[in-house]
Amino acid sequence: MRALRTSRANGVTYRRIVVPLGDDDESELGVALAAELAPEGGAAITAVVVIDVPPELPLDAHMHDEEAMARRALEKANAIAASRGVRLRSRIVRARARGEAIVAEAEAADADLIVVRASRRPSTALFGRTVDYVLRHAGCRVLVMRP
Repeated sequence: MRALRTSRANGVTYRRIVVPLGDDDESELGVALAAELAPEGGAAITAVVVIDVPPELPLDAHMHDEEAMARRALEKANAIAASRGVRLRSRIVRARARGEAIVAEAEAADADLIVVRASRRPSTALFGRTVDYVLRHAGCRVLVMRP
């Protein structure tokens, strides 16, 4: 937590933070971290779950299991934010590419920061394809959490 105190001491303030959530409990750590970085009472966190829609399906295809998982993840995120006194906006987005959807959500929210988790799976990309896309295309700061 020393880095958090240092960033605040250096005058870095985040008012709008986007946190993509996955289907695991570790993504909730992103909400907790965003709440720590947010100034008291003055920040809004947007938690977004991107539902990956396969190319052979229409974007509005019924994906009941994925939608249920998204709602559960957002409920947990809401509880974490509420316990820390931070406002949380919940979003479920359907997309073909997670990275593009995350960057679009950050732009729509006029975000100062995106908090993402690096992939656990080895790949040719340094942090994983999604995080690499976000790092290259985001118009704001990106904080990458280690799994």
